[in-house]
Amino acid sequence: MSSEFLSNLINYLYIIPCALIALSFHEFAHGWMANRLGDHTARNFGRLTLNPLKHLDVLGTLCMIFFRFGWAKPVPVNSRYFKNPRRDMALTAAAGPIMNFILAFIGLLFYHIIIAFFIAFTPSSSFSSNIGSTAIVFFSYFTVMNLSLGVFNLLPLPPLDGSRIFYVFLPEKIYFGIMKYERYIQFAILILLYLGLLNTPLNYIVDHIYSGMNWLIELIPFFRL
Repeated sequence: MSSEFLSNLINYLYIIPCALIALSFHEFAHGWMANRLGDHTARNFGRLTLNPLKHLDVLGTLCMIFFRFGWAKPVPVNSRYFKNPRRDMALTAAAGPIMNFILAFIGLLFYHIIIAFFIAFTPSSSFSSNIGSTAIVFFSYFTVMNLSLGVFNLLPLPPLDGSRIFYVFLPEKIYFGIMKYERYIQFAILILLYLGLLNTPLNYIVDHIYSGMNWLIELIPFFRL
């Protein structure tokens, strides 16, 4: 077994659980927001849950694992139950990426806490050291995966959440005209992901949000000791 293969295997042992958590919380947030705004469709279909098996789209999950940018099976939403369909649809769409940004911030906070603990208290055993190192790597992946999912889904392209948010600013005729080509646009997104053409702009945004969150956390006196 080559060292490269072993290294990749270890990486995926971190990536897969992080992707499952990020995708599950993302879709749960959509369902929760829709339910709060009067649409109980997601709850009635059993999608108001954190069970990843209820949310995973095979292709989107594979893209998340291998390309770091992906999607889950969309939570069913019926805008007829909303009091203000355009606004409430945008809020429901935005809930997923916002959840991922919250998780990313929590993950980065834990990352800093564990590092600060290691600096203050050097582990007395190799076992403790390995547990700490594993946790540091896990929360590093966890933060980046959630940021990547949140940023990617804010792209104003169907079927991503950004297209639903963008609905607020477009005339209905133009919006639904674009949505007719959803499958073709999704196919184009897959090609761009495969070719890596989205990596540079998306990673640029992810890196800047990561830096911003780091800056906020470092304002906390505990992390400046």
